[in-house]
Amino acid sequence: MGERDITEKTLADYNDVFADIVNVLAFEGKLKMDPKDLCSTSVHSQYKADDNKLHEEERDVVKYWKKYRTNIALCGLENQTKIERNMPFRIIGYDGAAYRSQLLKKRKKIVPVTTFVLYFGTKRRWKKPRSIKELMDIPEELEPYVNDYKINVFEIAWLTEKQLKMFRSDFGIVANFFVQKRKNPNYVPNDTRTIEHVDEVLKLLSVMTGDERYIELRDRKKGKVTNMCEVIQHVMDMGRTEGTREGENRLGQLITKLLEAGRNSDVEIVAKDEEARKRFYKEFGITD
Repeated sequence: MGERDITEKTLADYNDVFADIVNVLAFEGKLKMDPKDLCSTSVHSQYKADDNKLHEEERDVVKYWKKYRTNIALCGLENQTKIERNMPFRIIGYDGAAYRSQLLKKRKKIVPVTTFVLYFGTKRRWKKPRSIKELMDIPEELEPYVNDYKINVFEIAWLTEKQLKMFRSDFGIVANFFVQKRKNPNYVPNDTRTIEHVDEVLKLLSVMTGDERYIELRDRKKGKVTNMCEVIQHVMDMGRTEGTREGENRLGQLITKLLEAGRNSDVEIVAKDEEARKRFYKEFGITD
């Protein structure tokens, strides 16, 4: 598994975040999954194929949900930054391997397996197939005999404001970031909620945005940023080139001034409107 995948899965490894994601996306905000009822399990599923060799499937995040003592459900989360046409086949492979692994362990009772695909794209909605039947040309005579397999895809950047308010963990901060980025590519975060898992949030943002400055910030300011307002201020101060650094530092100064003055609502305005920025630069005496 590559570094990109390892980075993607870290935040959801926390039980509070995992349960929060499932409660909001699957249970409409109802607190049915308790973090205390979750335990980590191997992301590897092993099985023997026709070649009699041991094969292994690896997933992003897997938890056992220990509910009602005997009823255990296995939930998986798969993170996606790009739309994958063949995702239904990939998921059926993962889920099938999970069942096969249970058979090899000779479990008396096979526990159910379900997978949630979290799609973080902001430019396009997931319009690719969500079932294996959509990906195949099936003769009409055989169609009734071919079993379908559907996947659960959640488009994070298209969550509603109502859904965003349901989150109780850091994932709510991350989800809000992508929703606002989808609506406005120049969005400057003004989220003052405290981040509990700072390191993991920064790594997730770095992977999903392709901006390595979030990782650089984690290394330079470890333990010194507590919310998205502080994160974005530091990121803007770390322009990748000298040409962009000057402009970003100036904007960073302005954002700092606005936040210190308690004018959080003006932060998004300066991100959208060049003329507004000029007025604010003048107001706060920020020069070129």
